[in-house]
Amino acid sequence: QVQLVESGGGLVQAGGSLRLSCAASGRTFINSAVGWFRQAPGKEREFVAVSSRSGGRTDYANSVKGRFTISKDNAQNTLYLQMSSLKAEDTAVYFCAASKETFYTGIYYRRTEYDYWGQGTQVTVSS
Repeated sequence: QVQLVESGGGLVQAGGSLRLSCAASGRTFINSAVGWFRQAPGKEREFVAVSSRSGGRTDYANSVKGRFTISKDNAQNTLYLQMSSLKAEDTAVYFCAASKETFYTGIYYRRTEYDYWGQGTQVTVSS
């Protein structure tokens, strides 16, 4: 049974920083493309940051580029999202995701390409 558990969300003032963590059990991240998505009230879930299985390739939504950083710690089997210069529009529930495909060396952008999801962690940015 694969389980992803996010943590690190909370309430922060605009301009502040947070680091989200996603711990995996039942599966390692070493051979998985991974990503962070978010969903604001009344909106669809959107991609925020994605990484190849090696971590050598990453990409970000234009809205967070230069402010967020995705990283993997394969030894700890944990995925991170470092968020800085937070804005009110970053307020959302943030989800981590992992693919079960072990041979793919690229990155996935679409929700349907991910097989495992965490339960989400709320990030609220006050202006």
